[in-house]
Amino acid sequence: MKVYQEVIRYESAPLSARHYDRETTEPISFFLSSLEELLSWKPTHQDMFNTAVAPLAKRHPTLQSQRPRTLVCHDMKGGYVEDRFIQGSDASNPYVFYHWQHIDIFVYFSHRMFTLPPVCWTNAAHKNGVCVLGTFITEWGEGAKVCESFLAGEDSAYRAVADAMVRLAQVYKFDGWLVNIENLLSSVAASRVPLFLRYLTEQLHLHVPGGLVLWYDSVIHSGELKWQNELNDDNRQFFDACDGIFTNYNWQEGHLQRMAEDPRRADIYVGVDVFARGEVVGGKFDTVKSLEMIRRYGFSAALFAPGWVLECLEKEEFLENQHKFWSLLDSHLFTHSLCSLPVCSAFCIGCGKKKFSFGEGEDIGPWCNLSAQEVQPIFSEVTSEDPTGGWVRSRICQKDAWHGGSSLLIEGKLPADATGVSIRLFSLHTEAPKNLLLFLVYKLEATSNVAVALELGTRDAPSCNVESITGLSEQVDVRKLQHLSEAPAQFGDPQNNKHGWEQRFYAVELSGCFLTSLSVRLSHVAPDKQDETFVCRIGEIRVLDVSVPPSLPPQPSDISLSHLRWNRNSQTDQLFVSLTLHWTHPSGSARHFRIYCRGVTCLRAPASQAHLLGLAHACVYRVVDLAVPNPCPPAPGRLEFAIQPVSKDGLETLPLEWGHLVLEYVEQTHTEV
Repeated sequence: MKVYQEVIRYESAPLSARHYDRETTEPISFFLSSLEELLSWKPTHQDMFNTAVAPLAKRHPTLQSQRPRTLVCHDMKGGYVEDRFIQGSDASNPYVFYHWQHIDIFVYFSHRMFTLPPVCWTNAAHKNGVCVLGTFITEWGEGAKVCESFLAGEDSAYRAVADAMVRLAQVYKFDGWLVNIENLLSSVAASRVPLFLRYLTEQLHLHVPGGLVLWYDSVIHSGELKWQNELNDDNRQFFDACDGIFTNYNWQEGHLQRMAEDPRRADIYVGVDVFARGEVVGGKFDTVKSLEMIRRYGFSAALFAPGWVLECLEKEEFLENQHKFWSLLDSHLFTHSLCSLPVCSAFCIGCGKKKFSFGEGEDIGPWCNLSAQEVQPIFSEVTSEDPTGGWVRSRICQKDAWHGGSSLLIEGKLPADATGVSIRLFSLHTEAPKNLLLFLVYKLEATSNVAVALELGTRDAPSCNVESITGLSEQVDVRKLQHLSEAPAQFGDPQNNKHGWEQRFYAVELSGCFLTSLSVRLSHVAPDKQDETFVCRIGEIRVLDVSVPPSLPPQPSDISLSHLRWNRNSQTDQLFVSLTLHWTHPSGSARHFRIYCRGVTCLRAPASQAHLLGLAHACVYRVVDLAVPNPCPPAPGRLEFAIQPVSKDGLETLPLEWGHLVLEYVEQTHTEV
């Protein structure tokens, strides 16, 4: 265990204003405001906070398919609000997006020249297989000067800009750029825009796997700023030089008709302003009118500023309005399938009214950290077509959770003569391993005659049904399904009936199966002559490949600390410390890290209980204004930090396998120089 010995000093070297909040020293995401900032930018060790750690998950179909796509362009109050705080904030009504299974591309937009997506958005999107783009925008007279400076001269000028943009995407692990030039261009500069776009696209494809460059419908080939609201001969040369075009919003059906025969229709993202500004089709809760027309002609769609549901409606009703907005679009959205195991989710959307751990609330205050968002399900509503009137629907709820800040709420009606109702949670597209382990945490509210089951859909094989509560039905056609009487050793003791939550484990042996879906089915425990309404919370689901025994992540190594800052409250005499912890860990082997601290007054005092400081998603964590005890001379004060890696399967390592670091500190004496 490494031990650092420090003298308390109340003056410390200033931190980078770009990387840290000036008031709190919290690490923050940032943007670049000028061409000079871009060209002088160089990555440093402080960029670890801003580098996304979640790789882009595989999904089906891929972005290269010709199925019409859906792009979301996020524009919220100028950008970089609570989402700029990399380790999270206490925002009570943040905007979060979680309908990832229906979209292909997420663009983070602001009016800064080089808008770099906050790392939390990239982490959340990548977990769900969605690529993330930053925005390069120039505007008005100042933008015209910028464009002339790098487009009207030698090729080396625009190539230097493109190379720096590609390097930003490489270092921070986002996937490309939306290029938006909204100012006049000289004829020379306009003629060179396609060269810049083509070079940027080629270099991005070369250095960023799956990279993407899109052009916004703004200037035309002559250099005039003239929005076309379509792809035509005036802007086609820009489209031909990159991966697609994002059209302006003031189109009518005639614009779509003129583009209807284009062979690259999927690369035409027809813009929809959700705020419904200008002469537009649909918008707000009528956005479905726009989307229906776009899909009728086979185009992709670019939904601009769906944060309208938070900005313009009641903030306390955000989840309900978010659910309503996307439900109205559901029939014109396409679902993507997850292509790899494990599938693990506690359905946390990256914020909450409090934090939960194993069903118990940890904090009483609100929190937001999109990096903590987990793989999100498909939200849907199913109504029976027969006269029985059965129905079931799913949505996010923050009133109770197993882990994180939310659970998946499933509610509905089970008719007396119905065998059951099912609702799909995940679409899958992966070959089934020989041995699967399924884990389910659920809670039924105010009902005793409903059974909860997992339903595993397969191709070229019967459905594999996993019963809970009542055990396995002998009449279900399954393949060597075994209900475990006790939890596997790596999961520890089940915490059944803890605050009403139930846990179930299932081992499934398959052969020749291709997994296609994971659903929840609700049915009567016993025959019933009455309809049964139900409310069921799903706290966590895991689908694990255990064909090879799972391995726990290794112990963090090379633990160090830096950027210490001490301060003391003059009224209470309370001592505080801020510092940055660094460690080394194999890339991709941990879901996240839990950071703990245990502090004692001095070495001869009894040890205090370790408490959780927070979660780290990269191998770096900033401890901010931690209240610590004063040292008691002659012994120093002592803090012990522990770093616990959690595996992608959700398995937790024991304390012996955690990383540990000790900070010992003493007051500065008058004799020191």
